[in-house]
Amino acid sequence: MTIWIDADACPRVIKEIVFRASERLNLPVMLVANKPLAKHHARLISSMVVDAGPDVADDYIAEQATALDLVITADIPLAARIVAKGAVGIDPRGELYTEDNVGERLSMRDLMQSLRTEGLVQGGPAQFGMTDRQRFASSLDRVLTRMMREAKKQ
Repeated sequence: MTIWIDADACPRVIKEIVFRASERLNLPVMLVANKPLAKHHARLISSMVVDAGPDVADDYIAEQATALDLVITADIPLAARIVAKGAVGIDPRGELYTEDNVGERLSMRDLMQSLRTEGLVQGGPAQFGMTDRQRFASSLDRVLTRMMREAKKQ
């Protein structure tokens, strides 16, 4: 199992939570971005810098992740691809992407993007806060525990 992070827009605090879980559980982490990332000296953390361009990092993650992997992303189209592949996706606010909710979230994203383009709605998601950080840490722990239990059964 590998933990993939769509690193271009992932908050640093979320990365740090994942790094601690990686070390505790001995799980590799792969950060993917289209710009150079800070060097990480932990043995389980790797990074991949892909070419610049829209969705290049997302495409790389979607191609490389397997059904046994966890992907952390706020990008809903990427999450839809991950869920369709059978992998597990979670957003930096701790929301688990599932077959039941990813289609609805994708539709809502498209609607809000259209409304912003037409000038009918302004702004984006609420500022990332302590509650989001705690929700993510709790959700990550639950998801990893479940995934590791399932991996042992196989």
